Amino acid sequence: MNFEKNAVLETHLQKVGAEHVLVQGHPAGLFVLFFTEMWERFSYYGMRALLVNFLVSTIAQHGWEWTNSEAMKLYGLYTGMVFLTPLFGGIIADRLTGYKKSIMVGAVIMTLGHLAMALEGFSKSFFLTGLVLIVLGNGLFKPNISSMVGKLYPDKGGKKDAGYTIFYMGINGGAFLGMMLCGYIGEKIGWHFGFGLAGVFMFLGMLQFYFAQRIFGGIGDKPENRVEHIGNSDDEDENPKHIVRDRLFVIAIFMLSSIVFHLAFEQAGGSMTIFAKNFTQRVLSGDAAITFKWLDSALTILPIVVITGVLFVLAKKIIRKYPLIILFSSISFIIIWTLCLWKVYREYHGMNSEITVSWFPMLNSFFIITLATSFSKIWEKLWNPSGPIKFAMGLTLVGIGFAALSIGSMDIPTGAKTASVSMIWLVLAYFFHTVGELCIGPVGLSYVSKLSPKKFLGLLFGFWFCANAIANFIGGFIGSYIDKITAEHSMSFFFSVFTVIPMIAALFLVLGNKKIKKMMHGID
Repeated sequence: MNFEKNAVLETHLQKVGAEHVLVQGHPAGLFVLFFTEMWERFSYYGMRALLVNFLVSTIAQHGWEWTNSEAMKLYGLYTGMVFLTPLFGGIIADRLTGYKKSIMVGAVIMTLGHLAMALEGFSKSFFLTGLVLIVLGNGLFKPNISSMVGKLYPDKGGKKDAGYTIFYMGINGGAFLGMMLCGYIGEKIGWHFGFGLAGVFMFLGMLQFYFAQRIFGGIGDKPENRVEHIGNSDDEDENPKHIVRDRLFVIAIFMLSSIVFHLAFEQAGGSMTIFAKNFTQRVLSGDAAITFKWLDSALTILPIVVITGVLFVLAKKIIRKYPLIILFSSISFIIIWTLCLWKVYREYHGMNSEITVSWFPMLNSFFIITLATSFSKIWEKLWNPSGPIKFAMGLTLVGIGFAALSIGSMDIPTGAKTASVSMIWLVLAYFFHTVGELCIGPVGLSYVSKLSPKKFLGLLFGFWFCANAIANFIGGFIGSYIDKITAEHSMSFFFSVFTVIPMIAALFLVLGNKKIKKMMHGID
């Protein structure tokens, strides 16, 4: 099969003025966005992996020695605002700046935010200012780079779905590397080095995108200058009002389900981080340490080998015409390879292995990278249940993940401040949470796209992100009571709360499946 030939796609790229060179059957611009988003996610998740851990660490450990409650409240507020601001960033780009300028301005603001956080040792105000800048920059960056991916493809055909799948892999590749390296350097070397490293890759990603802008042609220009592809635009929704109303009601149901899922799922950066820090056995020795060293080395090297291969394929196609893109991407990879090899060497020659707190959240990205393709094939070829059932599966699986943590923490005495629970329970939790995410994350975006009236599509996607914001606010608020609940009841009881709530929501979706499907009026 010749992946490089796709007349429809090449014609579309020519119409919008974009570079029509294809890489593995996809626009070269997709891979530029892939790497830009990868480094942005590296910086965001790398910093997020350190946030709560830094805040609750003692003054002797160069942290701020906040209470768990205080740290969780800030975490919930911060992550909630990260999901809220893209609603406004998308409107600004659509009406005023265009995607390209919004992405660039957002990247600059986030780079300054990470720089400010790296200076936290001088003043706490630098740290808090950095959080605000990252929230604002993310609002301009996040929705618009995703929109540019869609603009690279014609509306009809399956290429757009495949393109978003590749882009999604870049997101999780960046998240994986960021949590691994920023988390490791922050915990082992110094917090400000971890925060600063996140900013370095945000800066390099920004430079790569800046020198790549002409590869996109008119895509992402200011609204008055934008070259739009008219194509085969279907007639605007002419459905009866009751059909539109019913479908919007279904979207609302899915949004509420997403809120329940994510208020539990987003405990990864909050209460689950506290559990990993204070209640999990993370110091290994003997055969266990040796086994972990080999496992960690493989987890460190293999993903970067795969992603380096992607850069090599892109470089062969565009290096002569766009050398600066490849230059800044290569600088990024040289730094990444140096850090990865240094980490492997340092850990391998250590006397024992203390697993960093931030090692556990990166399992989510690792499982997504390894399982996403399999889930896509399952939905396509083996079993494709209705939307409500998929959401119910996701809610059930995140509940099972917390059930594992609840079981694992049953022996922790009420009110205990520390314990040494086996790490297998956290690994199991992240596995089930990731499988649940694959049943809700991409599925939810797909159904919003299919059920929404076209003239309200952008607005409804904005509300979908707002649902995540609400989930983070609520999840952070509930997580802030971890000390109070564990003191009055137990750690096992605390995690059982996040087991029961999603499973109750899943039961309602299963019971209402037939009614919800009917209200979708033929949408699969």
